[in-house]
Amino acid sequence: MEREENKMGVLPIPRLILSMSLPIMLSMMVQALYNIVDSIFVARIAEDALSAVSLAFPVQNIMIAVGTGTGVGVNALLSKSLGEKNYELANKTANVALFLAAASSLVFMIFGLFFVEPYFRALTDIEVIVQYGIEYTSVVTVVSIGLMGAIMAERLLVSTGRTVYSMITQMSGAVANMILDPILIFGLLGFPKMGVTGAAVATVAGQLLSMALGLVFNLTANKDIRLDVRQMAPSAFVVKRIYYVGVPSIVMASIGSVMNFFMNRILLSFTSTATAVFGVYFKLQSFVFMPVFGMNNGVVPIVAYNYGARRRDRILETIRTATLYAVGIMAVGLLLFQIFPRPMLWLFDASPSMMEMGVRALRIISLSFLPAAYCIVVTSVCQALGKGLYGMYMSLIRQIAVLLPAAYVLSLFGKVDYVWFAFPIAELVCLAIATVFKRRALKLIDFEERDGVSSTERFQ
Repeated sequence: MEREENKMGVLPIPRLILSMSLPIMLSMMVQALYNIVDSIFVARIAEDALSAVSLAFPVQNIMIAVGTGTGVGVNALLSKSLGEKNYELANKTANVALFLAAASSLVFMIFGLFFVEPYFRALTDIEVIVQYGIEYTSVVTVVSIGLMGAIMAERLLVSTGRTVYSMITQMSGAVANMILDPILIFGLLGFPKMGVTGAAVATVAGQLLSMALGLVFNLTANKDIRLDVRQMAPSAFVVKRIYYVGVPSIVMASIGSVMNFFMNRILLSFTSTATAVFGVYFKLQSFVFMPVFGMNNGVVPIVAYNYGARRRDRILETIRTATLYAVGIMAVGLLLFQIFPRPMLWLFDASPSMMEMGVRALRIISLSFLPAAYCIVVTSVCQALGKGLYGMYMSLIRQIAVLLPAAYVLSLFGKVDYVWFAFPIAELVCLAIATVFKRRALKLIDFEERDGVSSTERFQ
């Protein structure tokens, strides 16, 4: 029986992007909201608790980087396989993806058991921040199976165009987290008062719920793949293809953790309040960036599918439309950060010194939003086309070669406000690099269309 053509090959591009992306965008905005709510409640414990959770961000970011980076590789290979009608490879990719999620969670469990305390002591000698940090980070790393499983189950749904189910899984976990946060942190409804540990427990509980729902939806509603324990044994070919795209994505996202670690070291040379402001900024900016990342999660399988189907016209239209949408979203975010920084900081019970510093920080850093929109779209397109190294190079140059050195040099002038200007400087450099890499990626597509050989066939 002949399979029905997947919508990624036939729907008009603007409608397709919206249908693929809106559910993911909504769910990721809810995810961003519960991250913000997490910090709002933690800030009620103490500013040091907020600083500790902010210092934990690089570890959480690496966990997310491994999960989503592997997921990008899965997205690209699975969607491309479907576009080429290679259903056997698509099934094997889906099953190996779940094995990789379990293996990744084991690595982070080991880190949580043995390396959390050395990590925090390398950052600060403020004992109360160290203890808060150990409490929070130990839980989210040891029980990382929920995060890894949820990401991978969601990516399988996105890869096959079932973004509504993906939205349900993510939103369910996020809502559960928001409900549990005040209950477990402050000991409501008869539960013990757990403080910072309660915030971590609420987080992993939401992730476990998302994973469970994602697996159920893939087993019952995802007709493009078949999950089977017997197919989960890793295949060298599949693992290599996943990480050919996935490793650059993992490195690219992990670079953010390296940047965050050293940026916190620079900011701690001024005051711990600066690290709290930096942490609050990352929570707030996620509410702007997450919709763009959500849209690009929908764009990756569209580009990959049409790459496999040899539809260059649809790839180009997808890039143009996605760029327009991304810039529009970021423009709204820029206006909000410029006009309403004080109400944003009030949410986190900001002290007068934190308020004064934070208003200036939010207004300065948000100047980077518009060029960042274009860079994000180009990165996602390069990942979908199997050129993930381009995205990795962009991140390395932006965050390691430009942002950190600029932040350090600006810090030497003795005023923390100057450090924030490193962000727009870095994004402007990335804008120029992204333009060059996009042209190169599209030329490579022209070459592969002319020789008529699929990248999967070439690899084999």
